[in-house]
Amino acid sequence: MPEVEIRVATEDDVPLILSLIRELAEYERLSHEVVATEETLHDSLFGQRRVAETLLAYLGDDPAGFALFFHNFSTFLGRPGIYLEDLYVRPEFRSAGVGRTLLVRIAGLAKERGCGRLEWAVLDWNEPAISFYKRIGASPVSGWMVYRLTGEALEELAGR
Repeated sequence: MPEVEIRVATEDDVPLILSLIRELAEYERLSHEVVATEETLHDSLFGQRRVAETLLAYLGDDPAGFALFFHNFSTFLGRPGIYLEDLYVRPEFRSAGVGRTLLVRIAGLAKERGCGRLEWAVLDWNEPAISFYKRIGASPVSGWMVYRLTGEALEELAGR
């Protein structure tokens, strides 16, 4: 099997990124929540105000997965961090080192950029991912719950 190659996504990769996001959403049983378009992704990843970065993983010529992440900030550490929004490996490439290679690259970026932490969320039913994260030394953050405002609730709070 060929070695995993990781490369930084370019504007030409937007259709592939959107396709991988849709595959991830299907796996997570959340396809109904995907409203991203090539245009919105392009603006967010490559527009004037770039808010996230994407790495693509390849095995040979085949796109095998991706990681999408952005910087956050820890007031307690007084340093930036990296939040991994999505990590996805296509089913036919799982157990080939793709996920680990993506995480190694992101951990390296966090170190290079002086980040104090790398964090992400995982669905509580996703046992394969949870087992993988434990094997690489990650641990759940106990005592914290994620809250979210979207749609009508966000609009209402913002005062429309």
